[in-house]
Amino acid sequence: MVQTILGAGGVISTHTAKELHHLGKKVRLVSRNPKSVNANDELVHADLLNAQAVADAVKGSEVVYLTVGLPYKLEVWREQWPIVMRNVIAACKLHNSKLVFFDNVYAYGQVNGIMTESIPTKPSSEKGKVRAQILDMLLAEMKNGNITALVARAADFYGPDTPLSFLQAMVFDNLAKGKKPQWMISDKFKHSFTYTPDAGRATALLGNTEDAFGQVWHLPTDHKTLTGNEFLKLAKNAFGVNKNAMIMPKWMLRMVGLFIPTVKESMEMLYQNEHDYIFDSTKFNARFPDFKAVNYAEGIQNIALWYRTRGYDF
Repeated sequence: MVQTILGAGGVISTHTAKELHHLGKKVRLVSRNPKSVNANDELVHADLLNAQAVADAVKGSEVVYLTVGLPYKLEVWREQWPIVMRNVIAACKLHNSKLVFFDNVYAYGQVNGIMTESIPTKPSSEKGKVRAQILDMLLAEMKNGNITALVARAADFYGPDTPLSFLQAMVFDNLAKGKKPQWMISDKFKHSFTYTPDAGRATALLGNTEDAFGQVWHLPTDHKTLTGNEFLKLAKNAFGVNKNAMIMPKWMLRMVGLFIPTVKESMEMLYQNEHDYIFDSTKFNARFPDFKAVNYAEGIQNIALWYRTRGYDF
């Protein structure tokens, strides 16, 4: 049977597809414009807002991975995320397919302490409320025994070729060009980041582990959480660029948001940069002790190498 990735084309779906292929699985990639990751991938063109198209795309799937990334606009999220989740749940129920939902931490809201799978959802942003809504939809179906599913949750991203990560836009792109890196609000707080190749590998592993279903999992993330300043030091060393970082206060980001819509949309999420943001993957580490998450120093070195292979000279 095939394993299907809905929302193919993003960095997580790509790494998940690679790992599924490594595990010997037949991979089906579904999106409006899917492109092969592995030589023998099956490509299906479908709009996840169309219930029949989703049902057709899921047919024959042993496991379905929902990794779609909708445009980063609140009105789009409010309108489209519930439709996508309803369509995917219905399709998986129809075809008796297991579901792996790739999630973020928005539904937690501001957490005073360490983020674990057991803390309740208490969103403190409008986008967080949308994520909590679709999560509740899925968890209710799981609790009622209507679907076999799991939630694979990651912290903020970093990794080679990870364009939706603010680190790529503000830190790595700038260092690759010999410019000052940028950091939001303060570099004094600790902030966890999940390495994208690890996230994809772990998502595929969970989807092929029978006893992982029915649960929420935090994906493997280096437990030695760094402050922004410590992260920036590693990045500057890896790129060989000795420039002081520009710390961008909220007022400056608000001004930038007048001209860059993505920054404006991110303003409600800045609470994540005003406190420690510590993501714990102890549960995953205990269940899969042989899986070693890449540490920050190695991950950043890999990112610097990725830039060098693309012609950047720093």
